[in-house]
Amino acid sequence: MTDRPILYSGQMVRAQLDDRKSQTRRILKPRSKNRPSLFDGGWSDSYVLDPGNESWRQDDMPIKIGDRLWVRESWWIATMYSYGTTPGGCEIDPPPLAHRKRDPVHYDADGNPPNVGNRTYGPEGLRGGSFAAPDPYAIWLKRPSIHMPRWASRLTQIVTDVRVERLQDISEADAVAEGLAGQNLDGMDPRGWYRDLWESINGAGSWDANPWVAAYTFTVERRNIDAPANVSKGRDE
Repeated sequence: MTDRPILYSGQMVRAQLDDRKSQTRRILKPRSKNRPSLFDGGWSDSYVLDPGNESWRQDDMPIKIGDRLWVRESWWIATMYSYGTTPGGCEIDPPPLAHRKRDPVHYDADGNPPNVGNRTYGPEGLRGGSFAAPDPYAIWLKRPSIHMPRWASRLTQIVTDVRVERLQDISEADAVAEGLAGQNLDGMDPRGWYRDLWESINGAGSWDANPWVAAYTFTVERRNIDAPANVSKGRDE
């Protein structure tokens, strides 16, 4: 079992919070250093999927059954303008990325952080897309998902199944499991919905490229990966 981070858009984070998402697909790229990769484009599809090549496929599989994935999502952190002073009296600036675990966190998928009036900005808070944070903090800073540290993650996935397939081989049932479940399906083509989702994330033409993907099935636990099971996430001081 290996612990790994995994990036998600706000839309897909909300799908997990709503219990609508139990699968994800990620492009497979050659990783093997000791022999040719089955995913380097030099092999027929039937050869890639041959049961006799299972161990070879595993060489390039970054995630395996039983792995735990901690979700990285866009987030906000409350910060001060100074984190204290040095012995000489100089103010210490907030660290750009190495935030303290005790600093308040807000998740972008939940909407904007609360705009709370404080002693820095007054009772009205801020305008123009900036948000004042509760005292003793001054302001909320938005951070991209790639910069979310492990301690701030609130969702943990347990991988229960891994399949290799071409992107366009996704079934309607699997498209629903990608996050469509629970939505109004009247007149909606699940595979068409997933095609649009894929291209919104990976760019125009990415669906037509039909790459090899790993289809991961998982369960979602609403806790930090380091928190005890069935216990809400808490962050150390």
